[in-house]
Amino acid sequence: MRFAVGSDHAGYKLKEVIKKQLHEYGHEVVDYGPEAEAPCDYPDYGRPAAEAVARGNCDRAVIMCGTGIGMSIVANKVPGVFAALCMNGIQAEYSRRHNNANVLVLGAWLIGKMTAEEILDRWIDTPFEAGRHARRVAKIGDYSYGVIED
Repeated sequence: MRFAVGSDHAGYKLKEVIKKQLHEYGHEVVDYGPEAEAPCDYPDYGRPAAEAVARGNCDRAVIMCGTGIGMSIVANKVPGVFAALCMNGIQAEYSRRHNNANVLVLGAWLIGKMTAEEILDRWIDTPFEAGRHARRVAKIGDYSYGVIED
């Protein structure tokens, strides 16, 4: 599998851990940055990683910032992306099983290395169940993102 990864300065160290884990599993990794811990803006790295998935250049992405909230917001603005902020293995499993999440978001300030590794393991290993969940995911994909009128 080909994975896009990206972070901001707060998620940089965790990004390096995730990259190593993905490489150890034999996956290809495309790093959208940053290349150091210098202060930077999360949209500059989260958006290109999410777009790589939406365009089909990568199968999935793992992106991270301090809390994961900013990266979740920016990734879910990209049509075709289903980004899930996961804080434990159960959320990771069900984000795949029921929601077919193609972008995993991690909050580097909120989880440790071992928890991040468990989350990634379960997220990679869990297939989408489809069935009744496919109908629900399709409804989300059909939503138009525009101004809501009364």
